[in-house]
Amino acid sequence: MGLKKFFIKKKANLSALPVVGPLSIWILLFVLMPLAVIFIISFLGRDITGSIIPSFSLDNYRLLFSEGSEYAKAILRSILFAFATNVACLIIGYPMAYWIVKHGGRFKPLLLLLVIVPSWSCYIVRIYALKQLVGYPGILNNFFLKIHLLASPVEILYTAPAVVLGLIYIWLPFMVLPVYASLEGINPALLEASVDLGATPAARFLTVTLPLSKGGIFGGTILTFIPAFGDWLVPLLMGGNKVWMAGNFIAHYFIVIGDLPLGSSMTVFLTAAIVLMIYLCIKLGGEEAIERIL
Repeated sequence: MGLKKFFIKKKANLSALPVVGPLSIWILLFVLMPLAVIFIISFLGRDITGSIIPSFSLDNYRLLFSEGSEYAKAILRSILFAFATNVACLIIGYPMAYWIVKHGGRFKPLLLLLVIVPSWSCYIVRIYALKQLVGYPGILNNFFLKIHLLASPVEILYTAPAVVLGLIYIWLPFMVLPVYASLEGINPALLEASVDLGATPAARFLTVTLPLSKGGIFGGTILTFIPAFGDWLVPLLMGGNKVWMAGNFIAHYFIVIGDLPLGSSMTVFLTAAIVLMIYLCIKLGGEEAIERIL
């Protein structure tokens, strides 16, 4: 009997190979191997000509967190910006998804399409459009000056709020969709039962709707917090040289300076931080968080 179960299990594993095999090879070749190369380079040195010295050293990691390190400050700034982005996306996105589920009716597909459509356009085009909207001269500044709501133009670009605004604008749809899927999957019978038990609308939301949409919230958090944490293009275009995040330092050391070992050590630390955040979100959100991401 035990032998029969063994062969049945083996057969099930073999039947999954056509699906799992190509995905595993893809992850191995294009995710794990490049990360392994970056990890190895992060422990190497660099001479005055810029060539990599094949000698083991921890100097790159010591330099990252030395006193007054700009990269350490950028990491903290990135965490703060990503957290602010995630909270803002949740505050805006949850009511939006809730309204679509409750009041969208036959227009739900159209409303979801309107949420998704901006993501179909080029990333850079959307950021430049936002710059034209909030910059000076810009559409909003010119409009408020014309109606005399402002006495002088407001300088929004190249500030921390401008970077956070750009991150919210880019990543908001990725919060709305998982939350929508989670709310749409709630069994209406549970809400009806809470009404029969005398729950008020507020109590019904806090005790039924919100707990059952936890997976969507954590799934949306992974899809907004993590990309916002590692983003470098939004800070580059909206913050200029005044507001740098961790991704900007990595791009600077790889592309401009050409210091691959130091840039690699920054990448390793950033990747480790992102993996830890994903683990915590999945741990807190459970299997449903993974389902909402997929």
